[in-house]
Amino acid sequence: MEQLILAYFEQHPNEYISGEQLSEKLGCTRTAVWKHISALREQGYSFEAVPRRGYRLTGVPDRYDAAELLSRLNTRTMGRSIKLFDTVESTQTIAHKLAEQGAPEGTLVLAEQQTAGRGRMGRSWHSPKSKGVWMSLVLRPQVPLHFTPQLTLLVAVALCRTIRRIEPLPVAIKWPNDLLIDGKKISGILLESSAEDERLLYVIAGVGVSVNLRREDYPDELAEVATSLSIASGGKEWSRSELIRTFLEQFEQLYALYNEEGFEPIRSAWEALAVSLGRPIRARTPKGSVEGVAESIDDMGALIVRHPDGSVTKLYSAEF
Repeated sequence: MEQLILAYFEQHPNEYISGEQLSEKLGCTRTAVWKHISALREQGYSFEAVPRRGYRLTGVPDRYDAAELLSRLNTRTMGRSIKLFDTVESTQTIAHKLAEQGAPEGTLVLAEQQTAGRGRMGRSWHSPKSKGVWMSLVLRPQVPLHFTPQLTLLVAVALCRTIRRIEPLPVAIKWPNDLLIDGKKISGILLESSAEDERLLYVIAGVGVSVNLRREDYPDELAEVATSLSIASGGKEWSRSELIRTFLEQFEQLYALYNEEGFEPIRSAWEALAVSLGRPIRARTPKGSVEGVAESIDDMGALIVRHPDGSVTKLYSAEF
């Protein structure tokens, strides 16, 4: 039925088609038409709905093409092996399995949709089909296990630089790993590691970016706190492939710098892009509430908070 609806819209490009017309054409109720339109939206199709005029098809899914991605990718390692999926529970889970099987550093897992995408602290991540970038990258860094948090900040810097390179949006980093535009979240980063006898075996860098979501794509509980690159840029349709290519190139450059010079240049870059510093904060930690001014980050990526009495607390994990 959904294919018949799409075919009808293709026969009437840029035209509004009423629910009544569609129901007569397809021999179903207007409620059934609405349900099929909703299902197509979940698959990445965009429709404009205008009272008394009907629906107009405004966009079709931007599908990944692994060969096209590789042909235009200017990296030596990152993304040179791409595992592309339509729908998965989580790209993180697949990347872990590949890493355990010996996948080389730079292996990229991409999915059009996640049904159980996850963020920090066990939260779910909203990952509608063909609307965002849902990816995980296999890393095999030669650093001690306790340096792993530094890589979270490195990924955040690479992604922030990527977005600013493509479009001059006021994107900034909220400690430790969220990217915000005008106070609303557009991306989340999750790093998970595997170690043996304190030796780091591999790290999976998960990145979720809300790219071409429209306001109606968000559930009510996210509508006030989240946004997308498209919404933030006035409705522009972004190329997800360009975003991925640029991110991999930016990440590879910063990763090489990190391996050569350590964390200090990454810390400086992070602080220059951070929205968290120099402001009063109130954070919830496993040990209780913390209030003060966020001053900087230390060598391990912890947030340094100075209290009104002059004392200092280092936050390694917190909620704001």
